[in-house]
Amino acid sequence: MLATACGAHFVHDSFSDILYIFLPLWASEFGLGFAQVGVIRTAYTGGMASFQIPAGLLAERWGERRLLAAGTAVTACGFVAAGMWAGGFVSLLALLLLAGLGSGVQHPLSSSIVSKAYETGARRAALGTYNFSGDLGKIAASAIVAFAAALIGWRATSAAAGIVGILAAGAILAILARLVVGGRAVPEHAPAADGAGNGWGIRDPRGFQALAAIGMIDNATRTGLLTFLPFALIAKGSTVAGIGTALALVFAGGALGKFVCGLVAEKVGVLAAPLPVALAILLPLGIALNGTSSVLYATVADLVTTDRRSRAYGLYYTLAIGASSLAPSVYGLVGDVAGVTATLVIVALVVLVTIPLCLLLRAAVAEPARA
Repeated sequence: MLATACGAHFVHDSFSDILYIFLPLWASEFGLGFAQVGVIRTAYTGGMASFQIPAGLLAERWGERRLLAAGTAVTACGFVAAGMWAGGFVSLLALLLLAGLGSGVQHPLSSSIVSKAYETGARRAALGTYNFSGDLGKIAASAIVAFAAALIGWRATSAAAGIVGILAAGAILAILARLVVGGRAVPEHAPAADGAGNGWGIRDPRGFQALAAIGMIDNATRTGLLTFLPFALIAKGSTVAGIGTALALVFAGGALGKFVCGLVAEKVGVLAAPLPVALAILLPLGIALNGTSSVLYATVADLVTTDRRSRAYGLYYTLAIGASSLAPSVYGLVGDVAGVTATLVIVALVVLVTIPLCLLLRAAVAEPARA
């Protein structure tokens, strides 16, 4: 079950982050400004964010497994359509919104599936491994798509990626439909635990609010930086293939950070330089940029009841990815006014707000542990 959820995360994060390769190409082909680039990215992440809660609620009726496969197929079809029919800014917005809506099922449902499978086991480590798998997709996709786009163009590359996604959707459905753990089928709908929490199953509202705020800043920082990092590298003389390599370095650091942070959390709980120097710092940057999410994802399960976990994850991801969807548009406006360098400095400063929020979250997580 963990391996299948990891595969779904691999595919969906691949789709989400190959957009960073396509954005400069679309800007060049369609004559887009930074604000329009940000809005395009917002269309995808906004669609993803808006379907998080509906996905969690629908999963309680239709089942997490079928909905996960269906959403994967919708996202893949969006990329096929973009490669075949996108003719400009408006059509890209519509198709990426559709793809993002489909991808909205992945985070809440996969996280819920993994957390249920490891209800009495090493849940933080399992969710850290699941989180790590998404960055493996980012690493592979960034490198492959960048070189493919340089050789055959972004349209053929987008369509090919979509076809791979359709095949993956079929595999996810076939595997999860037959999957058993410990010789028995794993139920998709957990019984009510103890009646604790509210309609969302949240045991500690204050702790959940702090967690959600940290997640929002975390995701907004990540998306804001990655949206404009390619433009900063181009200004330093990088090629399209070089951007793919650079993003692969960031995602490699992120993959390492997510895996290590998940293991650590199991035990303890909760660019102003020449191009060569900029590339050298991308691996440690990725560790800090992406590693924190492993701790955040696992903490959601600590603060909610088992029977409402799908919808609670949906609520968390709506807030976190919603902030991620708005960040490119907001920072895009800043970029048009102040430039890429100033925008990245502002992104760096905003993340410091998480420090006092972590103190609130630590108290909330420690309270049930003492009880």
